[in-house]
Amino acid sequence: MRIGIDARYLSHGLVGGVHTYIAHFIPALIDLTSDHQLFLYADDKRPFELTKLPNHVTVRTLPYRNPLSSVYHDLTLAQVMKGDHLDVAHFPANYGFAPAGCRSVVTLHDVINILPLREIIRGHRKQLRTMVMMTYLHGMSLQAVRKADLLLTVSHHAQQEIAQQSGLPLHKIVPIPHAPTADLKRITDNAVLQWTRTRHGLRKPFVLADGLKNPGVLIDAWRLLPTGLTAEREIVFFTRHADPLPIVDAAVAAGIARRLVNPPRDDLIALYSMADAFVFPSWIEGFGLPVLEAMTCGAPVIASDRGAIPEVLGDAGLLADAEDADGFAQHLTAVLLSTEDAKILRHRGFRRAAQFSWHNTAQQILDSYRRAITVDEQPAYAHG
Repeated sequence: MRIGIDARYLSHGLVGGVHTYIAHFIPALIDLTSDHQLFLYADDKRPFELTKLPNHVTVRTLPYRNPLSSVYHDLTLAQVMKGDHLDVAHFPANYGFAPAGCRSVVTLHDVINILPLREIIRGHRKQLRTMVMMTYLHGMSLQAVRKADLLLTVSHHAQQEIAQQSGLPLHKIVPIPHAPTADLKRITDNAVLQWTRTRHGLRKPFVLADGLKNPGVLIDAWRLLPTGLTAEREIVFFTRHADPLPIVDAAVAAGIARRLVNPPRDDLIALYSMADAFVFPSWIEGFGLPVLEAMTCGAPVIASDRGAIPEVLGDAGLLADAEDADGFAQHLTAVLLSTEDAKILRHRGFRRAAQFSWHNTAQQILDSYRRAITVDEQPAYAHG
């Protein structure tokens, strides 16, 4: 096969779940495709992240001049791909368009980008730039879904939601999960752990949580715990944004929580490794990568039963509704009071996380390319 992949996420200096997906499945795919030709399409905004590529991989670099270059490349990449006579083109960041005569595979990471626009912008800051960007991504994603020969997504939950919203039959949407990154492992070196504690001023045992994922229910649950449990512990919220949600600020001011903004990756792995529990009461997740990261590092997981979280967690954690502070309080009490319960969850988490690998993810993606090439000629989109 002659396979093309839109790899511009690897030349923009980006972070986040989509970048993690692209940065890890492509190297794993390269290892599986020595008998194929692989073309990666990047631009020169930043240096391309992958180096020392084998002979069967070709990188096409597009010129980047200003932010409008990305839009220009969105609209013209198909013409560049046409010159490589591809059999299949993969667009792993929610949208993209293949040249005529080439099969198109799009990874739609969740249903958000194809929801009605009013639902997408609800809860976001009503700034002109944000509104324009969301409208553009929404329109491009809708078109890409309509034109794709095959959609990939990250969970069965996302598959069901995308099918319901788009009208696509389930067999046109293939769920292929993420996997832990190679740097994730449980840290047991006391010197490393103590260094992380000292750097961030952590003097108490703690429960770890994402400061953007429904922190209010954890704070409410914390206030329901016995005083003996909370007096000797604190909540540590990590967040990518310097401006926290007001409820997190209030918890920090009350002395029950700490907030770490953009902790280095090594520190976050150490925090997962030290945490008495990782609490993830998220309202909605297409996959729930932090749950997988926490399990890989040995943190007992207490999470919401929304979205794909139960699918990823399996039997390795404790679940409650995202709005059920009482349920989270009960689970926290059980884990914090019983070292045996925590140990059981930790080992279940290790076992569950080991079922995910980037090799398996890449193999399923490669299989999807073959499937796209042999897909029938009937239109995939059911509701025009």
